[in-house]
Parts: sequence; C-alpha cells; structure tokens
Amino acid sequence: MHSMNHWGGSFEIHDATTDDEHSRNMDLDRAALSRQQLDETQQSWLLGPQEAKKKDKYVDLGCMVVKRKVLKWAFYAALIAFVVIGVPIIIAKSIPKHKKAPPPPDRYTEALHKALMFFNAQKSGRLPKNNGVPWRGDSGLKDGSEETDVKGGLVGGYYDAGDNIKFHFPMAFSMTLLSWSVIEYSNKYKDIGEYDHVRELIKWGTDYLLKTFNSSATTITQIHSQVGGARNDSASPDDHYCWMRPEDMDYTRPVQTANSAPDLGGEVAAALAAASIVFRDDGAYSQKLLKGAATIYKFARDPGHRTPYSRGNPYIQPFYNSTGYWDEYMWSAAWLFYASGNKSYIQFATDPRLPKNAMAFLQIPDLGVFGWDNKLPGAQLLLTRLRLFLNPGYPYEESLSGYHNATGINMCMKLQRFNVFNFTPGGLIELNHGRPQPLQYAVNAAFLASLYADYLDAANIPGYYCGPYYFSADSLRSFATSQVNYILGDNPRKMSYVVGYGGNYPKHVHHRGASIPHNGVKYSCTGGWKWRDAKTANPNTITGAMVGGPDRFDRFSDSRPNYNYTEPTLAGNAGLVAALVSLTSTTSSAGVDTNTIFSAVPPLYPGSPPPPAPWKP
Repeated sequence: MHSMNHWGGSFEIHDATTDDEHSRNMDLDRAALSRQQLDETQQSWLLGPQEAKKKDKYVDLGCMVVKRKVLKWAFYAALIAFVVIGVPIIIAKSIPKHKKAPPPPDRYTEALHKALMFFNAQKSGRLPKNNGVPWRGDSGLKDGSEETDVKGGLVGGYYDAGDNIKFHFPMAFSMTLLSWSVIEYSNKYKDIGEYDHVRELIKWGTDYLLKTFNSSATTITQIHSQVGGARNDSASPDDHYCWMRPEDMDYTRPVQTANSAPDLGGEVAAALAAASIVFRDDGAYSQKLLKGAATIYKFARDPGHRTPYSRGNPYIQPFYNSTGYWDEYMWSAAWLFYASGNKSYIQFATDPRLPKNAMAFLQIPDLGVFGWDNKLPGAQLLLTRLRLFLNPGYPYEESLSGYHNATGINMCMKLQRFNVFNFTPGGLIELNHGRPQPLQYAVNAAFLASLYADYLDAANIPGYYCGPYYFSADSLRSFATSQVNYILGDNPRKMSYVVGYGGNYPKHVHHRGASIPHNGVKYSCTGGWKWRDAKTANPNTITGAMVGGPDRFDRFSDSRPNYNYTEPTLAGNAGLVAALVSLTSTTSSAGVDTNTIFSAVPPLYPGSPPPPAPWKP
C-alpha cells in the first residue's frame, strides 16, 4: 500500500518487514502505524479533518533538485553581488586608461634627434620625398657621368661640410662610426624612434661607397676617392671659389681616382663590413656589402699599391691628407672578422708585426686621438671587445692583451689630472692642440670612453688602472658627459654648438645651402658671395650641425666667413651621434648589445702554445 510522503515522492512498506524493523518503526511513530491499518473513511472519522499543510515547491535543475525559495534567494544574492562588486569593476574598466607617460627625453636624446637631421641636409643625389629638409633638393645628378667604369655615375653620397665636395675618406669613416653605434646601441635607437632613420642614413652612404669601385669584382685596380674639389687660392669656378647651393652648381666637378689607396681602401672596407652587420636582417644586401668589403680590402692590402691615397694630390692633400695606413689595416681587419667570421682577418689583426708597424704600444699621445685620419684607438678598443667577451686565448692573447692595455692607457691620457692634453678654462679637452675643429675630436673621445665603460660593466669589471691609480668605469662616463655637456651649452659662453639645440646656438654657420635663401632664384658662382658675406643670420637652419667649435680660450666667433669656428663636418657629426646615443638614459635599454657583433664569429678554441726550446747545458 502506498501512502503519501509529505516530503515529496512516495515510499513503499513491505509486509515482509522484520520484527526489528517493526519495533523500530513502532518506537519511532506508533500513530503512523495504526493509520496504516485503517481505510480512508475510518481515518477521516477517527481523526477528524486534517490540517492542510503548505507544500514546498521544487525546481529540477537536472543534476539536482532545489527548493524554489532557495533558488530565488541565490538569485537575489548574485544580483546584489553583481551590483555591489561587478558594476564598479565594469565602470572602472570602462574609464579610459591614462598610461604612465614615458620619462621626458634627456638632453642627449633631444640633441641626438637633431644631430641625425644634419645628415639629411648633407645628402647629394636624388633625394627621397621624406627627407625632411625643405630647403634642400636634388643635386649632383651628373657627378661622375664621364667615368666609364661606373654605371650611372657617382650620384649620391654626402657633401662633406659647408662646401659641395664629396670626400670619400671621411665619408667612409662617418658610415663606420654610425654603424658601430647602431651595433652597440640598437635598442636605444629603437626606443627613441631613430632606428630606421639611422639605418637609412647608413645605407645612403654605403650604397654610394659601393659605386666608388667595381664592387661586383673580386680584384680591382682603382677606387674613386673624391667628387668635386678645389685648389687653394684658385680663382677658377670650383667648390670653394663659388658660393652656390648644391642644387645650382654649374661648374666642373672633377673626379679623383686612386690606383693606390691602402688607407682609403681600408676605411671603405671597414665601413662596408660594419654596415653588413647592421643589415643582417636583409641577407642579400648584407652579403653584397660584405663581398664589396672583401674586394676593397684585398686592393688595400696589395703590396704593390701602398702609397697613401692623398699623397701629391692638390685636391685632397691640403684637406684630408692621410698620414698612414697601418691603423686602417687593423681597423678594417677587425671589422671584416666580426662581419664574416673568417679567421684570416683576426690572425692578421693579431699578428705581432701589425701593432709594431702601427706603433700601437708606444704610448704616443697623438696616436691615442681617434678621428678620420687615425683609427688606432678605435681599432684597439674594438679588438679589446673580443678579449673581454670571448677571450679566445692563444695565439691571439699576446696582441689582444696589448690592445687591452693600450686602450686603458688611452683612457688615462684623457683624464685631466694626468695633464697629457690641455683643457680650455671651461673644460674642453684640446686633443688637436688648439687647432681648428676641436669638437670632433672631443666627441670621438667621449664616445670611446662611454663605450669602454659599458664594456667594463657588461664584463663585470669595476674599473681599470692608470699606473698605480685605480679608476671606476664611472670616471670614464664623467669625462664623456663633461665633454658632451660642454658642447650642448655647459661652457663659459652658455652657447650650444649644435645648431637648433637650446636657445643660444650659432646662427651664421659656414654652409652654402643654409646661407642662401630657398626662393627659387639661382645665384651665380660669384653672385652668391653676398650671402657668404652678409651679416644677417642664415635664412635656413641646418638643424643638428655641430660647428667647428671654440678656440683654446673658449672664445667663439659666430661668423660665416670664419669657417674655423662655424663650419660643420660629416665626420664631426658622426662622432656626436655616437657619443649622444651612448650617453642617453631616456630609454629602458642600458649598456651595449654584447652578442650581435659576434653572430658570425666561429668558436675560437684556445690552441696549444709551441713547446719550449730544448734545454742546453
């Protein structure tokens, strides 16, 4: 018999219940048992009308059965939680986020943006639409058109300074220096948004350098060393006598060709090899650069062609005379080794005869001054890098340790306390002994000092010795910042020597394109003299140009005819860019990229030194 179960559902009572079960049931509820034995009429008569009970309602959720009341309260609780917790979260997430602003650019980053623009202003050839210098246009489109060995002529490249000559020796050095700065500090360039720009500037230069010789050949016999030119005290139309915008040149621009160029060839090889590392993400172009570098290096090293490229040439010697070539040999061999991994280059770079010929270990102060004519300090630091981070051991160690020691001595010589070089009263080092253009040597020294400090940090070396005196890496940075800060305005005149940086900078820069109005008028060779001699400021601002700089007493003449003070140069700005990017702290990137330069270098397992000579009594 079934009876209603007021908890829901039904249950069945079986007759075969055991005595124990009956006793338990009776103990639990005897009245219930008696009701089970009465029919419905008897129950209603004996018990009278039963009190109606309110039935609970249930909801079947599939996996479980839940009271509707419980489900309702759960819903209300979830709704309240959503209102109290969820709604504020949604509102908070919907409010536009104000990301933490990046730190404002430091003075080095601000100056760097401008210093790179100088290269845009110096471009020759057919300019890209986004060149960014509105007063410049296409120029030099007929350069080298009469040279039968150059397809399309020698169009492109960079004008060197305030004139319209393309000097290939300092141009190649400038490209090497820019490439070196990118290899070491590529992340900094990326962080400040200048990575693509600086690579485009390098490529503009290396594309042109590849035209200066037959870069598709494996053996060559000549290289074009210059386009345009002037003779001292000449009264004939040329790049010095005439004061004309590059776009208006109508005089003859001769091409200088060298059949012997150990110095120029070595520098061009270094430029192409260094750039091939910069452009490793473009395999075809990188290989083209590396092939050209190997070709011109072979030409430079030819024993039968070792007369300096400038010797006896009146168009070159008074301006960019080379005083030797062993430094370029060391410099180019180091770059070719890093670019190719070919051990023959490092074997030559560390051959003890090379530093002997280059006088690398003689501690001559002037040989420690890095510049377009002397690559020795840069080459020694570049090879010291190999010892610090790869430590290849024998048979390279003897020369590498010598380069490392010479690098430390070069750094010591720049510190004012040792009185090796004079300093102006305002604190500028006089690396060229008071002669014109001191700033380009100061920025080069600042770059090497800052870079060496970063090398020491990366190698976990806290400092270096100058004789018995110990100096931390920060002493190098202090020197570097003092020189760059001087150039940016921390000097007795409170003048920035970088055009466009700060409020007080040279306004009468010795530069033809910047001094002649961009008004659609073509001024003749001598007709432009009125702009050269005008007392008014340049009508065009050549942003980022670092001028020659002050004299040894911190005096400066902002005069256009006085080029010793006011003329900028390509090599000077390359050093400025390198120094600035090494010092900037605007970016999150710190230190150098220790690995990229070695990506082509094979393992250099230390060899076994030869056994000692047999003992003789």
